[in-house]
Amino acid sequence: MTPESLKAHSLLGQWLQLNSAGHVQAFSGKVDLGQGISNALRLIVAEELRLSPEHIHMVAASTHTSPDEAVTSGSLSVQHSGTALRCAAAYWREHCRAQMAQRCGVELQAVRCGADGFSTDGFAQHATYAELTAPETWQSTIDPALVDSPYTALDVLFKPSSDIAHRPDVASKVFGEFEYIHDRVLPSMCHGMVFRPGTLTADVIETDMQALVNQLQTQSDVLHVQRDGLLLGVLTETEYALRKIAQHIEEGATQGKYWHCQAETPDLLNLPQWLKAQTLDTTVVTDTSSNTHTTSALRISAEFERPYLQHASIGLCCALAHWDPAAQQLEMWSHSQGIYNLRRDIALAFELPLDRVQISHVEGAGCYGHNGADDVAFDAAWLARLVPNRPVRVQWTRQAELGQAPLAPAMAVHIEAALNTEGLISEWTQTVWSQGHGTRPGRGKTPALLGAWQTTHAHPVTMAVNAAMSVGGGSERNAQPPYDIASVKVLNHRVLNMPFRVSAMRALGAPTNVFAAESVMDELALRTSQDPLAFRLAHLHSTGQARAAAVLQKAADIAGWTATRPTNKPEGWGRGLAYARYKNTGAYCAVVVELVVEEKVKLHKLWTAVDLGHVVDADGAANQIEGGALQAASWALCEAARLSHQGITSNNWGNYPILKFSDMPAVEVALMSQPHEPSLGAGECSSGPTCAAIANAIFDAIGVRMRAMPFTPDNLLKTIEAEHTSAQS
Repeated sequence: MTPESLKAHSLLGQWLQLNSAGHVQAFSGKVDLGQGISNALRLIVAEELRLSPEHIHMVAASTHTSPDEAVTSGSLSVQHSGTALRCAAAYWREHCRAQMAQRCGVELQAVRCGADGFSTDGFAQHATYAELTAPETWQSTIDPALVDSPYTALDVLFKPSSDIAHRPDVASKVFGEFEYIHDRVLPSMCHGMVFRPGTLTADVIETDMQALVNQLQTQSDVLHVQRDGLLLGVLTETEYALRKIAQHIEEGATQGKYWHCQAETPDLLNLPQWLKAQTLDTTVVTDTSSNTHTTSALRISAEFERPYLQHASIGLCCALAHWDPAAQQLEMWSHSQGIYNLRRDIALAFELPLDRVQISHVEGAGCYGHNGADDVAFDAAWLARLVPNRPVRVQWTRQAELGQAPLAPAMAVHIEAALNTEGLISEWTQTVWSQGHGTRPGRGKTPALLGAWQTTHAHPVTMAVNAAMSVGGGSERNAQPPYDIASVKVLNHRVLNMPFRVSAMRALGAPTNVFAAESVMDELALRTSQDPLAFRLAHLHSTGQARAAAVLQKAADIAGWTATRPTNKPEGWGRGLAYARYKNTGAYCAVVVELVVEEKVKLHKLWTAVDLGHVVDADGAANQIEGGALQAASWALCEAARLSHQGITSNNWGNYPILKFSDMPAVEVALMSQPHEPSLGAGECSSGPTCAAIANAIFDAIGVRMRAMPFTPDNLLKTIEAEHTSAQS
């Protein structure tokens, strides 16, 4: 089967090239966000070409040279780009093998491929990839079938040392030598910032705004001041001058100057009620239920919720842009997750032909999901057109970073489940309420960029939608339980109201759906005096569930799980278990958590077992799983956005705390490699099980079932008091 990425980009030269030094250049449309995907792709190419990874150079993604692979998201980079590059490398290898056989007049089977090129049996003759590749070879169409070439058994596989296999960027990042986008300096570069209201729509307070503009225009370091609709753009010669201006404007805006904002504010104390009261678009995700009446030994019903969340990247969003008026060309540098999608919407926003916008990816702050990287690129492009032939650098402030980027949608999940007389689940209904999880650029008829919605001739605000279930869905992601249950019904209610912009965040709806489902699994097990591990394994007995069961058992084994709860533990100690298969089609992941509940929840250790199919880069995969688990732990224990009619008020670290280094638990990751299975993504699979395992461990520790994230001391106390009141009534 031809990989999706190869269908649109089928030529060898679109994926691989040779540079003047004879080293292999590999191209991908997937970008490196710090997750190390460049190294994984490099290792894939090296493996297929039988070369040392140090001879493979991954070229940073750019619309000038890279295949268009849309957005780096969904834990799909290895599955999509990695598969395409594997096919390209295998095709090139077998093409060169055939050329060598023809040159030497030998059978194809007599040609061996090794770390120094191609040779015949007995090494009588030798040639390199460069010597066997004609210029027209790069224009040939890749045959994906050659990835399974039977002749690879004759090859000499290169076994890289650990130093070569490890990521080449880590040392420079550790020692502060790596050039992030924030560090890039272009000749004659100036600095800019776009100021805007804290809400999607607002009214300009003309007297305040005009006084501000007059004041700015008199300052010596200011190059240009521009108003357009709700936007105020400022360009300066130095970053220092711009920072002083930004501080002044942001302080004024906080005091109610410049813009009058009146956004509808969801009731943060009762988000499920607000979500359910909106206009809804309802879809049936799956329905295997029947009208046949079955006898149930136990029925439970429970509702769970998650608040709005923020990306909270420690590094700030940044972009550079250069406008050449003679060529009518806009050149940009961005840490966007989708440079081609961004390019399309930038062209739409500024009414430029697509080929007049070029974007190169430069690493910035790590982010899983739709943060402000695309919006700050719009700001840079808008300002660059005011100072032709001068590069413009725009970096958001902390207040803008936390206050302007899209939020992850709040969610409510209701589950009804029933057990039969054998103690197995006979019925399961899961209902989800949430706004859509996607307003990314490049997917609609109009630009999905914040600035494009706020100019004088504004484009319409893009309503959040969900991805198709064929790629995992959005709010309904992982709403279908991964267990053997005959009667399952899943409903998804998409909220058609967006007073605050929402979009994709790591794993989309999966963390909330898994948190809800695995909490119910735990409750069902405990209500019937069954071991939570054994209860889950009893629902993973059908054909095709062996890998799921193995992952659960592995997590339990490395954590020392016992059917009987240990008694020699301190007060407040608890353990929890959870499992999910990401998107129901991706990586298998089980997590065990050990914690203590005192004045707050303190995590001690996380054990994670994961089946990623064929593991390309074990160190990188483990890093991704660990990072996903720790970010999920931060969501579960700390994070909740604060909103008001003036915008997002949790726009500093005091109002939006995240998990600190001092709160970090030990994390142990067990990778269950399946070398003969397709590779699966690692970046998002641990998020859901981690949230759920923490909730289950809290119940184990103090007997309180947390149904609303985050599990802060205040929310713990409210839940305890509510349960006490309920017990007395």
